[in-house]
Amino acid sequence: MNVTKPKRHLFGTDGIRGIANTYPMTAEVAMKLGRALTTLLKEFSDQPRIIVGKDTRLSGYMLETALTAGITSMGGYAHLLGPLPTPAVAYLVRSMRAQGGVMISASHNPYQDNGLKVFGTDGFKLDDKLESRLEHWMESENEITAVKPTPERLGRARRIDDASGRYLTHLKTIFRQDFDLQGKKIVFDGANGAAYDCGVKLFQEMGAEVITLACAPNGRNINADCAQADPKLLADAVLKSKADLGIGVDGDADRLMVVDETGVVISGEHLLYAMAEFLKDSDRLTNSLIVTTTMANQALEIALSKKKITTLRTEVGDRYVTERMRAEGSILGGETSGHFIFLDQNTTADGLFSALEVLALLHKKKVKASSLRNGFELLPQKLVSVKVKEKIPVEKVPSLSLAIQQLEKKYDGQGRVNVRYSGTESVLRMMVEGPDLSAIESDLKALVAVAQKELG
Repeated sequence: MNVTKPKRHLFGTDGIRGIANTYPMTAEVAMKLGRALTTLLKEFSDQPRIIVGKDTRLSGYMLETALTAGITSMGGYAHLLGPLPTPAVAYLVRSMRAQGGVMISASHNPYQDNGLKVFGTDGFKLDDKLESRLEHWMESENEITAVKPTPERLGRARRIDDASGRYLTHLKTIFRQDFDLQGKKIVFDGANGAAYDCGVKLFQEMGAEVITLACAPNGRNINADCAQADPKLLADAVLKSKADLGIGVDGDADRLMVVDETGVVISGEHLLYAMAEFLKDSDRLTNSLIVTTTMANQALEIALSKKKITTLRTEVGDRYVTERMRAEGSILGGETSGHFIFLDQNTTADGLFSALEVLALLHKKKVKASSLRNGFELLPQKLVSVKVKEKIPVEKVPSLSLAIQQLEKKYDGQGRVNVRYSGTESVLRMMVEGPDLSAIESDLKALVAVAQKELG
C-alpha cells in the first residue's frame, strides 16, 4: 500500500541541505529552524534543551550562531558541542536528557555545501510528519511572534567542553573489557571532518597503533583528498604501512569504509553480510532479519537467505532504514554506502561504532579483514548519475517510464533496475544490475540516453 507523505520543500532525505549562504542554507533559515524547533519542543519542556553539533565546514560558524540565536530567542537552551560526529549529537540528546538536537553538516558533500539534521527527544531523526510540522512553524512568522517569550524567559547557550570525552567513553564501554586493539595497526582516514580528533583518540585509547590520513581540517578540505573522495588513498596507505586494515569515515562520521590488509575496499554488502552472520551466531540478531535499501546488490539478499536471514528493503536514506527497523523489530540495518545501524545500541548510523563492531568480529573470530569478502560474489552492477534541469516525477515522463518498465521485465528474477532522484543534488541516479556485465552496460547506456534527452 502506498502511503502519501506529508508535503515538505525544505527537508530532503536527510534534513535541510544546500550551498552555504544560499537559500535554503542561510543564516536566516537556520535561525528560523532554531525558533521553530524550540517552539515544537515546548510540548516536552517550557525551556527545551537542544544539543547542537557541527562538522568542520567554514560555514558551520555562521549556521551555529544563527541556529543558537533562534533557539535562545524562543526561550530554549542551546548546548554547543563544536566539531563532533553526527551520532554524538544523537547520543548526547539521550544522555543529557535533552529535548532535541541539530547536527550542522552536509555529510559526504564538499565544503561549499552544508546541512541541518534534526533529532527528536528520543535521539532518532525526525520522521516526515514531524519535519512537515517544523516547516509549518518556520513559515509562520505571525504564529511564532505570538508565542515569543518575554525578556526574562529568553534562553542561554553554553559549550559542552567534555562532549568528545563523553562520546568516546560511551563507545568504549559498550564493548567487553577483554576486547582491545593491542597489537593492531590501523590506518584511520577522518575525511578532514568531524571525527578528525575523536576518531584517532578512540583507536589509540583502545591500544592500536594509528596512522592518520585526512585528519587536518581547515574549513575547506572536508571530504577532499581522503578515502571518501578516492578510496585508493586509504588502500595505498594500508599497503605501505603493512597495516591490519584501513578505516575511513565521511565528513560527519556516520559512514564507514573498510579496506582490508591487501588494499581491497570491502563492499557495504559484504560488511552487512558479515555482521548479520556474526550477530546471528551471537544470538543478537532479533527476528533473524536485516533492513537495507533498494540500492543493495541482490547477491546480498540471496546469500543471507541461505543463512535463514530475511532481507527487507526501503527507499534510499538511513532514516527510512531506521524507521523500518523499528517497525519490524530488527537491530541491524544499513545502506551499502556505509551507513550501518545497530539499533540495540544506537539510534542512528555511527561510522566509529560500526568500525568497532567490525573489529570485534575480527577479534572474536581471529581472522583477517580480507575474510569479510568471503561468502558470495556481487552481481555486476552499474550506476550512473544524470544531471537534470528539473526533478520531474519519472512516471510523468512517458518515454523514460516505458524504458524502465521494459528493463524491469527483462531483469525480473535475475537482477534489478533502480532509478531515483538524489535527495541532495539535481541528479537522477540510474542503476542496472544483472548476471552479464556487457548487457547491463549496454542497457544502462540506452536508458541514460533517454533520460538525458528528456531531462538533461
